Amino acid sequence: MNVSIDKTKTYQTFEGFGASGAWWAQCVGGWRETDKDSGLPVRDRISQLLFSEEKGIALRTFRYNIGAGSAQSGAGNIENPLRRTQCFARAPGVYDFSCDANAVYMMKRAVSDGAKEVILFVNSPPEWLTKNHMAHCDKALLPKENLAPENYRAFADFCLDVTEHFLRAGLPVRYLSPINEPLWVWNGGQEGCHYRPKSAGKVLSVFADAMNERDALQKVKLSGLENGDIRWFNKSYTRRLLKDKAVRSRIDSVDVHSYFLPFVPGPLFKNRKAYLRRFRRWMDARYPGVDIKMSEWTHMQGGRDKGMDSALVMANVIYEDLSLLNVTAWQHWIAVSEVDYCDGLIYINLSDSSFELTKRYYATGNFSKYIPFGASRVRVDADDDDVKWLAFVKERQTVLIAINATDAKKPVCLPAAEGAAVDVIVTDETHDLAKYTAITAQITLTARSVTTILLSQ
Repeated sequence: MNVSIDKTKTYQTFEGFGASGAWWAQCVGGWRETDKDSGLPVRDRISQLLFSEEKGIALRTFRYNIGAGSAQSGAGNIENPLRRTQCFARAPGVYDFSCDANAVYMMKRAVSDGAKEVILFVNSPPEWLTKNHMAHCDKALLPKENLAPENYRAFADFCLDVTEHFLRAGLPVRYLSPINEPLWVWNGGQEGCHYRPKSAGKVLSVFADAMNERDALQKVKLSGLENGDIRWFNKSYTRRLLKDKAVRSRIDSVDVHSYFLPFVPGPLFKNRKAYLRRFRRWMDARYPGVDIKMSEWTHMQGGRDKGMDSALVMANVIYEDLSLLNVTAWQHWIAVSEVDYCDGLIYINLSDSSFELTKRYYATGNFSKYIPFGASRVRVDADDDDVKWLAFVKERQTVLIAINATDAKKPVCLPAAEGAAVDVIVTDETHDLAKYTAITAQITLTARSVTTILLSQ
């Protein structure tokens, strides 16, 4: 297979990868047991594995969930206690920032280990602001909103007070996302809040006005609207997001989630790539110059898959999002999972405070460790359609990423001078970010692999 790179054909400028601390940090943040391999407390080792450039996979972004208080009240239909959160205020203006100490610890540790930015996101407004005084909506025939318009400003003030608190603590808070997956009904199982597109736009407008009144928040951006499936109503929510001039001045991208939920019937609804292309064309036509970021995805499949099957699914989604949607950032839903589900990069076991790394973890590292912040994606071509390629350039370094999901080895002729050192990093069935140096332009991609190739030119 011959590979060629055209550096004159550039696409997006890429920022990096991240993951959220939702549903695990409030548990793991209390794990002080010693990890045998590193000698660190388990909680610190997990953070290091995720965010350290030297000893981990160098995730750039930590997403922190500002909780609604269901953990303190016990109200609502949320069976798994880790899907409940503490709230920093139980009444207007009365704050207790000692709450959620474990999750806050993990956020601070992530920044210490190398995370360069924090995104604060909200699943539900505080219970004391919602209509039913719960952190999810009531069951109804039609979706019901749980935040009354007269409470929009109080909701904004709460979130902005929390943002200022973390900024004063020295955390690099860059974005605030007040609404998460507004399309869904959210009547149990976790904290969540439904908003119609018009209401979501009004909430963001109130936030933008309130942020403009605070000098301390001038460098903090809004993000949104984080819709829950790439197929449904993204245009409707995006129109409302970008309609208000004050909101436009406070955002630098449209944030979407890259889920493609499998239960929708019919072939017209199963072509994921077609939806990505259409949304990208629509954005370029209506809102040229507005970036798209992918702020949440996980492999929606039951069972713990620690192997290459799930890693290749994930790598393919990353490939499609970067090459078709031209996203400028890509973030996992959760970094760590305790459930019997194909979720997260690291599995934890609550019974003994232990953890296991997955191939998803290592394959993410093939991207996150080696694509530099600010790198430009450029055109790459190959004469074998079975292998998917991405190419990024920054200064004198070119980063190639190859996804070979086939069961066959693939010989590759690289666009490198014979005798030039080529660093190759492989994740496959038997290798985990294994690095070697080839003094040749000829290498071989192993079967069922994600491979990073570093060219210095």
